[in-house]
Amino acid sequence: MRTIELRRHTDNDGDRLSMDGVTAAEEIGGRLTPPYDAFVSTGAGRAAQTVQIWRTAVGGQAPIEEHAGLRSLQEDRWREAYTKAGSAELARMCDADPELVQEDSARLAAALEEIFARLPDGGRALVVGHSPTNEAAVFGLTGEYVDPIGKGDGVLVIQDSGSYRVEPVA
Repeated sequence: MRTIELRRHTDNDGDRLSMDGVTAAEEIGGRLTPPYDAFVSTGAGRAAQTVQIWRTAVGGQAPIEEHAGLRSLQEDRWREAYTKAGSAELARMCDADPELVQEDSARLAAALEEIFARLPDGGRALVVGHSPTNEAAVFGLTGEYVDPIGKGDGVLVIQDSGSYRVEPVA
């Protein structure tokens, strides 16, 4: 069994965390449940800052990796789908732009699979990304829609005997 704790970055101002975002990340860091074998961000500044704060909070020793495959190459199109759907729910965005959701979900899921493949048996990774692409990655991997992930929140994606399941973060 392997687990990815997939979380969204905290409050931001552009591509940097706001002061409230830093404070929230520090507070959330005190509630995380280490150990983690890997720390991964999308490479965006706000995600990298958040994972750095959380790594420090849990006394993590593993280096922080950047995985650009966890970030969409079509951010403007996601914004358009959100506007057209009138909702942050991935199922509604899928109705608005099914091709975007299907294609990006598959690509984002492949990035999660790469992270799972690098984890040891029983290993855990803390991955920090964005919304709705975190939700799209989960959908691409499991076929399951998850509710929109709020800033600092997340889900557990568990790989067990070749299948995946999603659980809430405690």
